[in-house]
Amino acid sequence: QVQLVESGGGLVQAGGSLRLSCAASGRSFNNYVMGWFRQAPGLEREFLAALSWIGSRTWYADAVKGQFTISRDSAKTVVYLQMNSLKPEDTAVYYCAASLRYWARGRYEYDYWGQGTQVTVSS
Repeated sequence: QVQLVESGGGLVQAGGSLRLSCAASGRSFNNYVMGWFRQAPGLEREFLAALSWIGSRTWYADAVKGQFTISRDSAKTVVYLQMNSLKPEDTAVYYCAASLRYWARGRYEYDYWGQGTQVTVSS
């Protein structure tokens, strides 16, 4: 059974940084793409970044390019999202997800989801 568990969320002041972690278990993720999304109240779930487990190719939403960085620790099957220069509008629940579709960006292209971790940025 695939399990994705996010951690690292919390309260941070504007301009600060957070690193989110997603621990993946339950199967081999060699053929998977791992992505990060967020959802603010009243808004659609928004794609942020993704990474291919083989080759570590990455792709980002334009809105967070240069601000967020996705990476992985293959030995631990953990994916990270480093978030810098945080703004109050970055406040949302952040989700980790897994997909078999390369270059996946849409939420419906992802098959497995974590429970989410809250990030709150105060002004």
